[in-house]
Amino acid sequence: MIYLIDTHVLLWWLNGDGRLGKKTKKIIAKSRVLVSTAVIWEIVIKIKLGKLEIPGLVEEALADNGFDTLDIKLKHVLALDELPTHHSDPFDRIQIAQARSEGMTLITADRRILLYDEIRLIPADD
Repeated sequence: MIYLIDTHVLLWWLNGDGRLGKKTKKIIAKSRVLVSTAVIWEIVIKIKLGKLEIPGLVEEALADNGFDTLDIKLKHVLALDELPTHHSDPFDRIQIAQARSEGMTLITADRRILLYDEIRLIPADD
């Protein structure tokens, strides 16, 4: 199975944050994990605004952890129309659309994302 991780999960993993549950840590360590380019986009914005610091380059951090990226495709954007609007964050919504379109499980720390029963989800604290 292939897993997609959201921004919080990626940052918590890179920082060794204790908020990730045992199940989540095991999945990330032993599975193929993808990171949406939307996550990278969000991180770059936060770094530029001074809201976040990541030692080293984001690209290096992904490579060092064996994470591949999932580029945003037209089918992902079009799939947004099929999703309910439990919330309006565009970064989260595109990840939900990507997970649904690609048949992936999304690991998330966002309780609003966990409202979407259209995709397979794992709470980050599992």
